Amino acid sequence: MSRALGAVAEARAAEFLQQKGYRVVDRNWTCRGGEIDLVCLDGDGTLVFVEVRARADTRHGTPLETVVDLKRRRLVRAAQIYVHIKGQSERACRFDVVAVTGATIEHVEDAFGAT
Repeated sequence: MSRALGAVAEARAAEFLQQKGYRVVDRNWTCRGGEIDLVCLDGDGTLVFVEVRARADTRHGTPLETVVDLKRRRLVRAAQIYVHIKGQSERACRFDVVAVTGATIEHVEDAFGAT
């Protein structure tokens, strides 16, 4: 994904999630272990780590297909660091994926677990 496409997709994903009642608390949070595209709070106060994936079209697969095991492990590790640094270890957490394909946005809640 090009940097420009990624930035547009992240902005669209953030707006989409805010319209669903989420509150974006961090964007592009980075640490030595990886990067988290969006960190949100949902309506129940759950801390949601959001991976945004974008494709112009699906000729070479869907954006969801690009969230492979290695990427998941990096996200989990970054989330563990985030929770520790931010003092949020008591808060419920989950991992969501927002897939942007052209004009279509798909939100997969609880897309994968931390194990």
